[in-house]
Amino acid sequence: MATEHRQTEDDAPDEESPLPLGLSVAAAAVAAAVVLPLLWLVRTGLAVGFEEAIALLTRPTTLEVFVNSGLLVVLSTAACVLIGVPLAYLTVRTDLPFRRFWTVAVSLPLVIPSYVGAFAFVSAFGPQGGFQRLLAPIGIERIPEIYGLEGTVLILTLYTYPYVYITTRASLKSMDTTLVDAARTLEHDRWETFRRVTLPQIRPAVAAGALLSGLYVLADFGTPSIMRYDVFTRVIYVEFGAFGRDTATLLSLQLVAVTLVILWLESRIRGEERTSAGGRSRALVSLGRWRYPALAFVVTIATLALAVPILILLSWLGTASTSVNQSLAFQWSYAFNSVTVAAAAAAVAVVAGIPVAYLSARHDGLLPTVFERISYVGYAVPGVVLGLALVFFGSQYATPIYQTLYLLVFAYVIRFLPQSVGSLRASFLSVDPSLPEAARTLGQTSVGAFRYVTLPLVAPGLFGGAALVFLTTMKELPATLLLRPSGFTTLVTHIWTAYESGYFGQAAVPALVLLLVSGLSMLVILTQEGYDVK
Repeated sequence: MATEHRQTEDDAPDEESPLPLGLSVAAAAVAAAVVLPLLWLVRTGLAVGFEEAIALLTRPTTLEVFVNSGLLVVLSTAACVLIGVPLAYLTVRTDLPFRRFWTVAVSLPLVIPSYVGAFAFVSAFGPQGGFQRLLAPIGIERIPEIYGLEGTVLILTLYTYPYVYITTRASLKSMDTTLVDAARTLEHDRWETFRRVTLPQIRPAVAAGALLSGLYVLADFGTPSIMRYDVFTRVIYVEFGAFGRDTATLLSLQLVAVTLVILWLESRIRGEERTSAGGRSRALVSLGRWRYPALAFVVTIATLALAVPILILLSWLGTASTSVNQSLAFQWSYAFNSVTVAAAAAAVAVVAGIPVAYLSARHDGLLPTVFERISYVGYAVPGVVLGLALVFFGSQYATPIYQTLYLLVFAYVIRFLPQSVGSLRASFLSVDPSLPEAARTLGQTSVGAFRYVTLPLVAPGLFGGAALVFLTTMKELPATLLLRPSGFTTLVTHIWTAYESGYFGQAAVPALVLLLVSGLSMLVILTQEGYDVK
């Protein structure tokens, strides 16, 4: 979504100048804070006896969880690519009807938490659900089960394909289409042209989107739990609740190892990144007889991912019972709590991300690279694992902040810091280094030059990164369930409580409020990053 900045010799990172001491110390402190919970998790895992660890990791149930998680990631990621890439191509390169509208519409499922989509679909298509009740008068008393692997793949695909769609669309927008025109003059058909010209250029973007989708699927806790499908996150949470500390710890370490394998595979699949420049041809491909089938495909995806859950949530408004336990009644303080902790996490993530992003953008070398890479560790660690690590650490060594909002916000910052760092780094790279240098020659200190020159120029990236952290924090479920203070209820925890109690109607208002706030933060992201819908 952001415009790529191509470095020149003038704005390349400075290899010669020494690293600023203050920024280096700050970046090192951020990196240490990120790895601290994982180090504690490793230490706890090593405390388990070797024989006991082998027995736990090789028992049939553990192997089943490993296979289940692998199948879910592979199938969901493949489905995301099969949906996201065609959607990107249709909205960028073809004469699809109402193209600008669909460009935004197929991006919006990103604001819907997958667990909200999951119990909406269960309510509609599960046993005794709304769809089955509609079919009952014509003699259909049973429909296929939505639970299990198939249903979980369906839900996670509908709410993670936007990662592939957005990255692929950005790549297609920046691609030199004169290369495609040249291939067509050489009598290649459309499929051959796409395979030999377009696909090699967009492959890194597709791989990046697939990586985000795969990591989300692997880390998701709510959807597999609702769909009754045992994967790492669900079993870890259950074991922790049943005081199975050793099993939860070892499964967490195994999950982190699987995550690292996914990161390695993505780096191999991505291949060498290709860039092209010079061509400005923007002629759209005519869909011809495929025009309306393509439109039907887009409408189907948007309907399933957006219309179905929203309509179901609206229908729940009329079924919400006023006679349920008072603890399930919605209170606006839940929305206030969610917005407060999400805003705090966004602010801290931006402040923590500035030294890491600035060093990485302005200085080459080992330390800036290491600090940046470490900052991404938290995003690769599922929320349930991070929450578990901080529960162990906080209960034993950080008791003053255990069961407080400080530890909860700390978890959010570690988890979503990469979103801030990535946005800030791209913004710092877009600023000509000669501008703050000019301010220095006019008498400004380094801090003054940064405050009055650099900071205003990177403000769009700063607010865009903060909005992205805010959006993802609002939706985060497992870390919130594990680390929230006693009596502190947010929108997501109230939604989860209503689901577990079987009162779906009580989840309608908080879910709709969550979607509204998330949609507004998505609007900020699109505005700050200049999302082009042409």
